[in-house]
Amino acid sequence: MSRLSLREWLRVSRWKAQLGTLALAGAGAWCFLWLGVPLPWLFGPMCFCLVAGLMRAPLVTNDAMTMASRLIIGVTAGTAITPDVVAHIPRMAYTVAIVPLFVATAGLVGVPYFMRVCGFDRATAYYAAMPGGLTDMVLFGREAGGDERALALVHTTRVVATVALLPVLLAYAFDLDFTPPDKAQVSPTPMTELLLMGIAGYAGWRIALRLRLFGAPVLGPLILGAALSLTGLVEHRPPAEVISAAQFFLGVALGAGYVGVTFAELGGKVLAGVVYVLILAALAGFVTEVVVQLGLLSPLEGLLAFAPGGQAEMMLLALAAGADIGIVVVHHLVRLVLIILAAPLVASRLRLGPRK
Repeated sequence: MSRLSLREWLRVSRWKAQLGTLALAGAGAWCFLWLGVPLPWLFGPMCFCLVAGLMRAPLVTNDAMTMASRLIIGVTAGTAITPDVVAHIPRMAYTVAIVPLFVATAGLVGVPYFMRVCGFDRATAYYAAMPGGLTDMVLFGREAGGDERALALVHTTRVVATVALLPVLLAYAFDLDFTPPDKAQVSPTPMTELLLMGIAGYAGWRIALRLRLFGAPVLGPLILGAALSLTGLVEHRPPAEVISAAQFFLGVALGAGYVGVTFAELGGKVLAGVVYVLILAALAGFVTEVVVQLGLLSPLEGLLAFAPGGQAEMMLLALAAGADIGIVVVHHLVRLVLIILAAPLVASRLRLGPRK
């Protein structure tokens, strides 16, 4: 028997680690299904991989499947945007105008918290406090001379904690049932529509990349999926099995983000992120109460619109909760665009940058 070369050995080892990761995630999904936990295909893999990652297990995610999951979420959200949803967009003007105030307040509270309580430097504290996209905030923070590792852990924790806590809150506060619908009650998706969805997912992603749009794996498919829905070419959503698979691989990616985290980081940067999520949750709750009292949004829509989660994750929760997807999509897109455009400008005014 010939001996494997180093490259071949690494390739075999990576595949074994991927299979082990999928097996662990599958066990988590089965366990959470058995326990009746909301969104088991998301939370089971996420929790099992998170714990294994903290125990320094050699988890390896499949980047292609993670990317495909985001494309599916984007298309699913897009096909949920119907003419009736579009008709409700004008009534969002007042609540969308609150988004900049929400972001500014988060910064005014978050920066002092991360500097004085957590001991972060100014650049790291500033970008840790911005509830924007994980990749963008880490990139901007690194360019400003911030701690890239701290930013990655804080924002990963913000997304994971929001995804973990929000469905539990929604299930108890609004008596929502996140159990997947019975297959017999779901209309089968025609093959022609499945083909169009697949084209929309891939083409939307590639076009969004070419146009250098943020969140291209979600935003591009969402736009083309909405176009298919609004023109009547697609009248169904992707099958439940496909959406569950997207939840599964997204959960694996979220949980595996904690691979290599040390106990010092767990008690420092990760804990700092958890506390900040509670601060943002309180702020989102206050804003939700305001818009509900003004009769602008329902409590469910308000919480989902202002919750500080990631773009793909919040769309997934909105779909699972049966909320008005148009409202949730618009508010989170405005938040992310605002932060991407304004955060570096404000940082330059504050003279945040690497020391020379």
